Amino acid sequence: MNTQRIGRIAFESSSSELNQAFNWAKRQALSYAHIDGPAGPWYEAALPGRDAFCMRDVAHQSTGAHLLGLQEHNKNMLRQFARHISQGKDWCTYWEITKEGLPASVDYDNDKDFWYNLPANFDLIDCCLRQYQWSGETDYIEHPEMNQFYDRSVNDYVERWDKDGDGVPEHYASYGRRGIASYVEDGLHPLVGGDLVAALYAGYRAYSTIQLLRGHKELAAEFAAKASNISRLYNDTWWNEQAGRFYGAIMQDHSPYSDYYATAHFLPLYFGLVEKDLHMDAALRDVVKHGGNNVEERSYLAEIYYNHGLEETAYSALLELSSPRTSRRSYPEVSYSIISSLFTGMMGIVPDAANRVLATLPRLDPIQWCSGMNIPVWNNEINLSHLNNRQSALENVSGDAFVWEARFPGERSTLFVDGVEREATTTQDRHYGSISSIRLHVEPGQKIVVGIVNIPKESV
Repeated sequence: MNTQRIGRIAFESSSSELNQAFNWAKRQALSYAHIDGPAGPWYEAALPGRDAFCMRDVAHQSTGAHLLGLQEHNKNMLRQFARHISQGKDWCTYWEITKEGLPASVDYDNDKDFWYNLPANFDLIDCCLRQYQWSGETDYIEHPEMNQFYDRSVNDYVERWDKDGDGVPEHYASYGRRGIASYVEDGLHPLVGGDLVAALYAGYRAYSTIQLLRGHKELAAEFAAKASNISRLYNDTWWNEQAGRFYGAIMQDHSPYSDYYATAHFLPLYFGLVEKDLHMDAALRDVVKHGGNNVEERSYLAEIYYNHGLEETAYSALLELSSPRTSRRSYPEVSYSIISSLFTGMMGIVPDAANRVLATLPRLDPIQWCSGMNIPVWNNEINLSHLNNRQSALENVSGDAFVWEARFPGERSTLFVDGVEREATTTQDRHYGSISSIRLHVEPGQKIVVGIVNIPKESV
């Protein structure tokens, strides 16, 4: 395998604390990456020392892993999960796989007795689409094993676990540890968790996009409609007006669960399920107030905050997560999520592989500047710098030409491109309000500076 990209990414900023956080996270995350062994290239995505990778953890760690140059690891691990889906396991796969490529014995006895959280299949579909967008690896879209996993998950898996026929899988107490209806592992065992609804929505949405990329327009439209139905179900019937929050779960007796339920409350934000602005504001306040119960849950928060316009809250969450005082910060998900939150959150990088468009949006508050070097996107490596949410510089260090969509908060009729004033486009973002942008063709080796004010090219 090609190991040249592993660990090449670098990051600097005006915050010494943030620089320390990145350097620690990079070292820590790479210490969990392995190249050789029966399972092929893999990284630890479970409790340290378990020598295994778990579905939920991999789905969340995969973007950080890509940025660290572990694209082959991602592809291998995701293929293994896809490969082991089976009718005998009621269209589940292995929840956790060891470095030997076997189901982890702590979670699996046989096909009728194993640990499984129902959001996982849908989470993994969303993850695989995200990895396609970052890597451009068409196996995520075209490989038969991957497509069988996607097809079985949105059809047979849903049919098997949706006993009451309402379109959402559910868990019954008699199932025990097999088919838990949430990622929350507190023994509550609800019928349906809010995070399961959110993952189902994300899975349908991702499946629709994958089918569109494959040219299956009717199937794409069908599952886009299913995603819309799930969104409508959640936004219309899960809101608790009296408590000012969404219900966290539906219990076995079909009563709604009103208390804050961590993952079941923040994954709907993570997956973009919450629609109404007033509800979103309340949901965000709820998550900011209550956070997560452990580092696994808290590792999602910075990215959620960045994507919802809470830049300073996100920055604080990153520093807290990376602090040596944080209990269990050695859990692999922590370091990988710090890497992804810096580049997808603070630096606002959004890749579109099919169209080779790379969008960026600086979200720097409260720091002044940051720079990422040797960032892997598709077959390219790029350098990207942001200054005060007002200027960005991008260099296509290696790889083919692509289109850069440079975005900035605020409404501007023009932007400066290498000192020349150019017409800008303004769109509306529900979290940031007006966003001004311009699309630019970036040739191999070319560096372009864009800003809301003119600035010398050499100073960015």
